[in-house]
Amino acid sequence: MSPPLLTLLFAVFLAASVLLRLWLASRQIRHVAAHRAVVPKAFEATVTLAAHQRAADYTIAKLRLGIFTMAFGAAMLLGWTLLGGLDALNAWLLEHAHPRLGDLGYQLALLAAFAAISSLIELPLEAWSTFGLEQRHGFNHMKPGLWWADQLKSLALATAVGLPLAALMLWLMAAAGPGWWLWGFGVWVAFSLLALLVYPSVIAPLFNKFQPLEDGALKARVESLMARCGFAAQGLFVMDGSRRSAHANAYFTGFGKAKRVVFFDTLLAKLSPTEVEAVLAHELGHFKHRHVVKRVAMLFALSLAAFALLGWLSQQVGFYTGLGVAPALGVPNDALALLLFLLAGPVFGFFVTPLFARLSRRHEFEADAYACAQTSAHDLGAALLKLYEDNASTLTPDRLYVRFYYSHPPASERLAAMGALGAAAP
Repeated sequence: MSPPLLTLLFAVFLAASVLLRLWLASRQIRHVAAHRAVVPKAFEATVTLAAHQRAADYTIAKLRLGIFTMAFGAAMLLGWTLLGGLDALNAWLLEHAHPRLGDLGYQLALLAAFAAISSLIELPLEAWSTFGLEQRHGFNHMKPGLWWADQLKSLALATAVGLPLAALMLWLMAAAGPGWWLWGFGVWVAFSLLALLVYPSVIAPLFNKFQPLEDGALKARVESLMARCGFAAQGLFVMDGSRRSAHANAYFTGFGKAKRVVFFDTLLAKLSPTEVEAVLAHELGHFKHRHVVKRVAMLFALSLAAFALLGWLSQQVGFYTGLGVAPALGVPNDALALLLFLLAGPVFGFFVTPLFARLSRRHEFEADAYACAQTSAHDLGAALLKLYEDNASTLTPDRLYVRFYYSHPPASERLAAMGALGAAAP
């Protein structure tokens, strides 16, 4: 591909994605605002007007922040690529770091410097999201000290794990020849599976406290459900999610025998035991239908295609110059290739978002149906309504916005499906 053509395609796709995001967000804002004054008829008996309006206000505020974040991100992307930011950083490190650190050290310095600069630039937005948006709408429970502790832990973890992984990838790109991408894919798969295995017991406890579920009656109910569903886990745990946020959730984590069931303490405080059981049954439905395995397999298939594409692009001079970077002569450009691929890939991949969102919504319907068969459609519906209300999720989303972005069906569609299942039950 010629450099001018790649530059044109990148600019066109970036502009199209920005305009499409802006149009969809504007539709969502107008639709939510237009329905703010009245609770939808299907929810009149269960949702108060105050809760409905709180959800509308929170949704609109998040969308407005999202528009600003999207525009800021697009400007940063242009700055790094076509406007020469990455090229200037690379040239400076070639002059000052390469003579002292050598090929591998210079490339690691490039990756680390890019990550550090990007994180510092984005840090104020992240802080505003937590202490501005979330605080204003009553969700943030974090103190500045805890927030900074999380940032430092994340930095230490990224350094301890990311730098060795990056060094291994760069070494493979230099030593394994044109087929390096296949070896790189194998390393990525092994790393991903290892991360799934160690995350519950090693990584997650760095950020949250996990205590065994002590409610005897609830524990017996949950264990009975898991036995009926043929699901085994290493343990049932309660996470101190309330230290950081009022949002509630429950999830499975881990892989193989290391699987754990985790409840946010906020979830247990808001739902009845039968509702908790129904929510857990929904999560079990994902495992029963092998959604997790299917998603991991799809992720690995896409990763293989991405590694193969990167393997080809990294050998094309036009890939670098078309994205605003002059590759160095006599020095490996593998770190540059990785960064440019990570920067440009999402611009082109954005337009398949609706396909993955649709698949995810279908999986959610299947998990809901499984939960209704194992527990009660009424309890699951009541639990979902409480979670929608407590998380301030709008009940009146725009139809096109839903089809493009939503990984979960809107409340009206999920409850209608549950109602049909409940009516059909003997």
